Amino acid sequence: MLKLVHDAAADAVGGEPSTIDLDELCRLAAKEMLGVALLAERRAYLEAHADELDATGRRLVVGNGYARPRVVTTGAGAVEVTAPRVDDRREGCRFTSAILPAYMRKSPKVTEVLPILYLRGLSTGDFAPALGEFFGTEAGLSSSTVNRLTVAWQAEHAEWSERDLSGVDYVYMWADGVHFNIRLEEDRLCCLVIVGVRLDGTKELVALADGYRESIDSWAEVLRSLRDRGLAAPVLAVGDGALGFWGALREVFPKTREQRCWVHVTRNVMDALPKRVHDEAKQALAAIYGAPTRTGALEAVKRFADEFSAFEKAVAKITGQLDVLLAYYDFPQEHWVHLRTTNPIESTFSTVRLRTKVTRGAGSRKAGLAMAYKLLDSAQARWRKITGAELVALVRAGATFIDGKLQERSDTTAIGAPDIDTEDGSVAA
Repeated sequence: MLKLVHDAAADAVGGEPSTIDLDELCRLAAKEMLGVALLAERRAYLEAHADELDATGRRLVVGNGYARPRVVTTGAGAVEVTAPRVDDRREGCRFTSAILPAYMRKSPKVTEVLPILYLRGLSTGDFAPALGEFFGTEAGLSSSTVNRLTVAWQAEHAEWSERDLSGVDYVYMWADGVHFNIRLEEDRLCCLVIVGVRLDGTKELVALADGYRESIDSWAEVLRSLRDRGLAAPVLAVGDGALGFWGALREVFPKTREQRCWVHVTRNVMDALPKRVHDEAKQALAAIYGAPTRTGALEAVKRFADEFSAFEKAVAKITGQLDVLLAYYDFPQEHWVHLRTTNPIESTFSTVRLRTKVTRGAGSRKAGLAMAYKLLDSAQARWRKITGAELVALVRAGATFIDGKLQERSDTTAIGAPDIDTEDGSVAA
């Protein structure tokens, strides 16, 4: 408890000093500072228009007392504010506070917190006690507020899905289909998700759409939309081998190379093997995708095929698609850890599953899709760049990599690599 002495005389004669806790002190300080800021804002407005006079020489812009007190929820707690008013008699002009707009009841930061808490798994019934503890008010999310939020998210997602893509370039893409329950419908929602890597190594959400069982037609519709809005073909796409995505990719972006996700491949191989050999099989598979060179990986493939030759289906899942399982060897070694799996999508969607678990599924497919979009949109601000981000531009420019190493000419100029301006690191034309 922080103690503040308000009455020195009372303290001198042994009286109990007044006390106030730290949170209350912050709230009072916020109230005082907000009042001062609002008065300063009005004063600046009046001074800026002091020369505006009517025909009789009277000012057209003058102070007009104060508005009725209102409580505003801020990060420091609930603060009662009495906003100063301005009488602006000029035609078509009106004073609007940039600090405290009319009818505002929550600060922008608090307003942003509410949907984030909802998306992260806090049920609407928990909002009143939770926010009451933090902000000193039970300004929680009612059912009607949640409905308004989801409608707004749906509109935001629809607008985002039609954005112009001619000014962006994604060198790598991860694609996956993520399923979760819809409370009021029998069919599960299948979210078709694409995450891309820009030239600077930044990861970014590219597409999020409702698909039908990850079919070729559903994926083709998503990819055609991206192409028609100006997106160039990525150099490499990473995904699960069972996706209809690959058939659609070959149709829409035929020059894009393919890389299968090793996590999904490992699961598929384990499904074709008895449990008694799972540990040995996992070690043998790790020796393949962990090999430092393609030659080493191929040798590990032969050892795997010999050791598990009794299980032809399991062996065929590896030997039958080596070209798309080992494609990452033609890209920078720093990128391999990112290119071998679709983990950027899988890990991010764990929070979506948490949200749907709390609510027993979204109420509709549109609401579920909007919820997933909003969560991913907020999450991508925390996504890290891929390792070796400076090499992404070289990949787009067509530089040659063998076993993850950039190939150089005898004159030390990289084969297929662009000229780099050493002053700012930009790629020369």
